[in-house]
Amino acid sequence: MQISGADIVLESLKKLGIDTVFGYPGGVVLPLYDRFPFHPEVRHILVRHEQAGGHAADGYARASGKLGCALATSGPGATNLVTAIANAQMDSVPTLFITGNVARSLLGRDGFQEADITGITTPIVKHNYLVMRVEDLAYTFAEAAFIATTGRPGPVHIDIPKDVFTDLAEFEWPEEVSIRGYQPSPRVDMTAVADAAAIIDAADKPIILAGHGVILSRAHEELKAFAEKTGIPVLNTLLGLGSIPRDHALSYGMLGMHGSYEANHAASNADVIIGIGNRMDDRALGRFADFNPTAKIVHIDIDAAEHGKNINTIAPLLGDAKSVLQALIPAVAQNTHTEWLRWMDDMRAEHAHSMAIPSGPGLSVQQICASISEVNGDEVIIVTDVGQHQMWAAQHVKFSFPYQLITSGGLGTMGFGAPAAMGAQVACPDKAVWAIVGDGGFQMTMQELATMVDEHLPVKIAIMNNGYLGMVRQWQELFYKDNYVSVQISQPDFVKIAEAYGILGFRVTDKDQVDDAIRRANEHPGPVLIDFQVEAEDNVWPMVPAGASLSETVEAPRTQQEVSR
Repeated sequence: MQISGADIVLESLKKLGIDTVFGYPGGVVLPLYDRFPFHPEVRHILVRHEQAGGHAADGYARASGKLGCALATSGPGATNLVTAIANAQMDSVPTLFITGNVARSLLGRDGFQEADITGITTPIVKHNYLVMRVEDLAYTFAEAAFIATTGRPGPVHIDIPKDVFTDLAEFEWPEEVSIRGYQPSPRVDMTAVADAAAIIDAADKPIILAGHGVILSRAHEELKAFAEKTGIPVLNTLLGLGSIPRDHALSYGMLGMHGSYEANHAASNADVIIGIGNRMDDRALGRFADFNPTAKIVHIDIDAAEHGKNINTIAPLLGDAKSVLQALIPAVAQNTHTEWLRWMDDMRAEHAHSMAIPSGPGLSVQQICASISEVNGDEVIIVTDVGQHQMWAAQHVKFSFPYQLITSGGLGTMGFGAPAAMGAQVACPDKAVWAIVGDGGFQMTMQELATMVDEHLPVKIAIMNNGYLGMVRQWQELFYKDNYVSVQISQPDFVKIAEAYGILGFRVTDKDQVDDAIRRANEHPGPVLIDFQVEAEDNVWPMVPAGASLSETVEAPRTQQEVSR
């Protein structure tokens, strides 16, 4: 029996196990929307902006481990997805972005709401398609999902002209997908594993840099086993947080621009560095030329393009983190590095003030992040926006499991927090989801409060309200002689905004109110917005200035900080 292209699209989504689509309708996708009521297995969530729909699909994918999906119409609807697509590409998130386009006869003729979204997205997707025949739809969706979820995951985009939705064809789902030249799961080279094991066994001061790839490949148990067998301390990139519990004896937190003092100096003094599923990027490693040039680099990554891209790699290991670690664990010797760990522990104790919670009377973001973590325990999902609060959350929340932290790493997208939290809550309806956002980034996507209300999503939103674009202000203070330009930001009364949307909102001004506020939010069955009136000009420490090396990490002045963590 022949069915419409629109029905083929929805049948394809069901075959792929996609149960939720974050979308916004428009002219050319109306034939698809017309068929949604006949496919109740696919839940459509009406967002208030297409970019937010893309971020929600991203948050859904990270929290669930499944393929996220966003849908938009042609022209401005499609171009509004671009930031979300680029965000998913930078962070290797498996997402499917579907757009409609003008009818085939109008393509290339500057029709109403036409945009060459295939051309626009080509540099920021793993792959994309313009489907010109209804008969090709089913296989295209199968292949797109295969590409998005295998190898190094990423976003795939499918553009469909309006009349392809209305054409008829048989629904023929492929039994398997095979793409010539695409090898998403390369065989682990055991000779390379043996060479890497010899380097690791000979090390006196080794460290592990665990990144997002550990989480993407579900290799957190293998990471723990590898670290425990070798006795090697684990440092995390921002997106690698949660790959090993923060309270594990071998966990030494985040390195990088706002990483811990001991992590940055350990990376600078190690003799062997084992990168696992990380891009070796500048945010984590600082100035490449001076990133520990004498260390031997072992790098596990599924993307061969990452080997040697920024840092010379003596022992590249191609493959996903799980498969390579499973091969590497029996190849390495049981070991301990007592003196090296003692050196790191002593440095952590000596420099504890560099990541302390401020002792003054004012309300600090550091305290709020630590309290959200302590009050909620290990099961809470933390989604952040981008800025100072993002770094403080990374420093002060005790992440214990993969994707307990969902944040925009590579692209650093302001406005990501609220919609991504919405997607995470859809994916994990039985878990507490807290969005930690700034007053600047939240105003970029706060319209999604309406979506949370409509969909009964009990997201708890903690606004760190300091009246500034905080990270930009910090840079202007430290590197531009306090020349504050376009960095103070006004905002509406967030509590009244919450009330206008019909959700619970309240304000916190005193540090003694924080724990009770968090508990009050948790006890409320629906979404909650808390306006935390925090210190206006606090800075994130430690800090590696842009263009500096990790060994040049700058600490907070002791006089401003309480020696506690």
